[in-house]
Amino acid sequence: MPPATTRSTPEGKPSRPTQVAEAIKQWVMQQGLHSGDRLPSEPELIARFGMSKGTIREATRILEAQGLVRTRSGPGGGTFVHQMSPERARALLSNYFYFRDLTLNDIYQIRMVLEPELVAHLAGTLTEDQLAQLEAVMASYAHPAETAEEEREQHIASLRFHGLLAEMSDNPLMGFIIAFVTQTLSDLTVYRKLYDPPNHQLWAKGKAYQARLVAALRNGDGAEARRVMALHMATAQSLMQAQEAEVIRRFMT
Repeated sequence: MPPATTRSTPEGKPSRPTQVAEAIKQWVMQQGLHSGDRLPSEPELIARFGMSKGTIREATRILEAQGLVRTRSGPGGGTFVHQMSPERARALLSNYFYFRDLTLNDIYQIRMVLEPELVAHLAGTLTEDQLAQLEAVMASYAHPAETAEEEREQHIASLRFHGLLAEMSDNPLMGFIIAFVTQTLSDLTVYRKLYDPPNHQLWAKGKAYQARLVAALRNGDGAEARRVMALHMATAQSLMQAQEAEVIRRFMT
């Protein structure tokens, strides 16, 4: 049986289970419940919301499909508030864009705006351990790739560098959006095989920009971090679009 999803009546009004699911979500917020807290029992939910057992169960299934509650059976079981992981949230959101044929320009338009601001705010705030994590990622592509497979792995790793920066943000919305866009670019690169043939210019310029960026972050120079990231994004977009054109050219010949 497929997972429960949000449903609407023919008139476009949300179905009764969907309305109850929303009411439960609002109640959870009002009560200040957190991940791991148990929801009231099924009879208590029936009494609280004045709905039938079937409606309550369907509402619970909707919430579980959305990743907001988790049901456990057996001793100590029940329905519990569940905090969706960033990975699950990004996976669900990616389904929305699955058939929308995103372009490199779409992705870099977002990256050009957000990532320079992200690093400007991070400058001077990162610990040596966090900076070391960034440098460890860079070390994984210290040398240019010799094969398409190595290029693929290095490209994914270089985008992981940007994903780490997003995770280090104290702005959860900005961090989530950048991490999602970065993952989308990684998926697009693999799906369209934009890593073949290896692009040593993209590797060299990207690594050089990242090294300058880490230095600016370590020195607490927000203006320089913003400038370097903006240059990095503009250069990466140009080289990636050229790479895409080469892939298309090779495919057509």
